[in-house]
Formats: sequence, structure tokens, C-alpha cells
Amino acid sequence: AWCIYPMYDFSHPISDAVEGITHSLCTLEFEDHRPLYDWVTERMEKGGLVECIPRQIEFSRLNLKYTVLSKRKLIKLVEDSHVTGWDDPRMPTLSGLRRRGVPPSAIRLFCERMGISKTDSNIDFGILEDCVREVLDEQSPRAFAILDPLKVTITNWRG
Repeated sequence: AWCIYPMYDFSHPISDAVEGITHSLCTLEFEDHRPLYDWVTERMEKGGLVECIPRQIEFSRLNLKYTVLSKRKLIKLVEDSHVTGWDDPRMPTLSGLRRRGVPPSAIRLFCERMGISKTDSNIDFGILEDCVREVLDEQSPRAFAILDPLKVTITNWRG
């Protein structure tokens, strides 16, 4: 007996349609696969298997310069114990950013500023840091104090 599994391009639209997904958001590499996605979902609707068909929409990845974002490479870092886990503050994951002290509102602000695009781009990590700084500037109370003052006598000042 052979174990046969459907290819992802065939199973993806079926699972979306059966689960009632209305919009399937994918990265640009799936754009070439959309004709098959649409063909499968249309056949399912015509056959009466589903009531509504999902729509696949592609957009570009949010690439950060000088940041490893490859899932395979990040998994290797975790499996080889180079980091303590997915929530390690050095990891470019939501839980890693949270442990680093990045507020959710800063991530939302960053995504809002970057917007959705169909063009591949590499975004400077400093833009994310600027969003974090902007949010924390509003939220973080600051104080300045001299705990151990030093007496200074200015002898050459003409005032």
C-alpha cells in the first residue's frame, strides 16, 4: 500500500474552502499558483461541496536588512541550542521581540508605516527601532538625578 498525500498547491485551496476561509493571504511566491487555487475552488463550488470560495491575495514579505528570517535557519538555531528557544530576545520572532521589551503597539506602528506592497524590499532594522523608541517615549516616565554630586569651583569665569 502506498501512502499518497496531495501536493500543497492542491490541498491548500481545499482546506481553505472547507474551513470557510474568505481571504487567503500569501507571499508573492504563491502568485504563480493562483490559477490552480482558483480552478480548484471553482470546481468545489460548482460541485456543491462549498458555499463560498476563498480569495487568494499575495503581498511581499516584510524583509529586514541584516536579520535572519528564514524559518529553516531559525529552527536550526533553536535545535542546535544556539538560542534558548523561540522567545529568546535575540530571535526575530514576536515572542522574542516581546521578551526584548518591544510593546505590541510599536510592532503595529511599524507594520502600519511599512504598509502592504507587491514589491520585494529590504527594510532597515532602524525603522523598527524608531517605532519602538517613538512608542516608549510616550509611555516611559523619565527622571534625572545626580546621586553623588561633586563640588566644582570655577576660578576663571568672569560673570
